[in-house]
Parts: sequence; C-alpha cells; structure tokens
Amino acid sequence: MAGNSKGAIYGSLVANTGIAIAKFVAATFTGSSAMFSEGIHSLVDTFNGVLLLHGIKRSKRPADEKHPFGYGLEVYFWSFVVSILIFALGGGVAIYEGIHHIMHPPTDHSNVLWNYIVLSIAIVLEGSSLAYAIVEFRKSNPGLGFVRSLRESKDAASTAIIIEETGAVIGLVMALVGVFLSHSLNLPIIDGITSLLIGILLTFMAGFLAVESKHLMLGEAMTKSQITVIRRILLEHPTVDKFLTPKTMHFGPNSILLAVDVDFAENLNSTDIEKETLLLEEKIRAAYPQIDKLFIESKQLEN
Repeated sequence: MAGNSKGAIYGSLVANTGIAIAKFVAATFTGSSAMFSEGIHSLVDTFNGVLLLHGIKRSKRPADEKHPFGYGLEVYFWSFVVSILIFALGGGVAIYEGIHHIMHPPTDHSNVLWNYIVLSIAIVLEGSSLAYAIVEFRKSNPGLGFVRSLRESKDAASTAIIIEETGAVIGLVMALVGVFLSHSLNLPIIDGITSLLIGILLTFMAGFLAVESKHLMLGEAMTKSQITVIRRILLEHPTVDKFLTPKTMHFGPNSILLAVDVDFAENLNSTDIEKETLLLEEKIRAAYPQIDKLFIESKQLEN
C-alpha cells in the first residue's frame, strides 16, 4: 500500500501547488475572504503532502538497537502532525478571515470572474485527485464499506490524503456558492460567512484525522474479524490444547506484531513443539502476510 499512498500524495502535491498559487492570485484581485481561505487551505495541503512523504520515507528505515521493531510508527506521527496543521493553519486562518470579513465586509466586487474560473478549475483538479486516491485505497481494502474501511485502515498516509481531498472538494464547492451569493445578492458578508464555514469544516476534518492517528500511534490492534481468523487457526490446529487471547499491534500498514501463548498437547516433546510452532507460523502468515513479527510462546496454561 505504500506505493499507492505515495502515488496519491504526489498527485495531490502537484494539484495543490498549482491551485494554491491560482487561489492567492484570485484573492489578490478580488479581495475575497473565502478565496484567501481556500488559498491557505491548498497551501497547507501542499505542505502536508511533503510531510507525509517524509514520514513514509523515515518509516522505511530498518530496525536498529534503539528501535528494535523498526520505525514504522513514524508515519503515524507525521499524520498526526498533518492533522494539527490542518486544524491550526487551515481551519484557524479560515475562521479568523471569516470573522474579520463578517465584521468588516469588503466593498470591492470587481474582477469576480477570477474566482469563478479558479474555483471551477480547482474543483475539477481536486475532484480528480480525490477520485484517484479513493480508487487506490479501495484496491487495498476490498469487500468493506468505504467509511468502515477508512476507519479501520492502518494506512495513515492514504487516510490523510482522502480526508484532505474530501475537505478540499467540499470547501471549494462552498467557496463557489459563497462567492456567487455574495456577488449576486450584493451581500459581502456572505463571503465572510463562507470562510467561517470552511474553517469549521477543516477543523472537523482535522479532528477526525487526529483521533485516527492517535489510535495508531498508541499501538492499535488488528480488527476483530482478523483476530477471529487467527483464533480459528489456533482452534483448528490439532496439537493446540489451549491458548490465550492473541495480542497484536500495528507498526505500519504492512507491519504487524502478533504474540500468543499456546499450550500444546502433553504428549509432545520439545522437538515436536518446535515443529508445530513452525506449522502454526506458516498458517498464520499465509492468512496475513503483513504479520512480520510473530511470537508463539509454548506454555502450560491453567484451566
């Protein structure tokens, strides 16, 4: 999934860079608060894309003495940083601009055509970027509803891009409607209200991403359905008498730790137990190849 994530990020990065420049140019000519807020939004999204690429690169570093399980969790940290930037810079600036323009509405409505052109082009570009990100995401998450798969996804980079692009498309539509109403009704205050609503939208999006990133940073387990499959493998293995609840933790979208205590049949000697342990590992990894840290401990468990 890392390759798909990077492809979606690069696409978003190119689109957001060009769109941010165009939005700021339009905001300069028209004085639109909503357009300026959208320019900040795209600028933040561009910087966020750079941070996500940085996080993916650093998460690929091999394990060392200081981090024996590798650096996979680092991508979750940078996704959390992205959520903070969306909240502070994207949402915060948009809310500030909205309040400022509500209190001091602009009087110049010239060059409004700039807004329509830039926003229309931006909707097409952002919409295409979002569609590509969703298609790539669905390839790695088949069989589940989109919202459920997004919430259960351990690929923080893909989740961040989808949330960013969704917020971008919704924000652009809101900005377009706000600019139209402000101009056609000759009510400049609508432009400020639109900016305020965009800021609230970005704050909500940032909160969702922050919560998801927090769970992953704290070491989120595999899903209940995946744990059920692992339990079934253990239950159906003929030499397993008892076992404790499997403990799992994600170190990245394709890196999982699994530890489980198993009580094998009493008639097995140490050599037999070693062979059975290897068979169990093969079965579990066949079901979930992303489990790259697997620890099966043979113990005598109490009834």
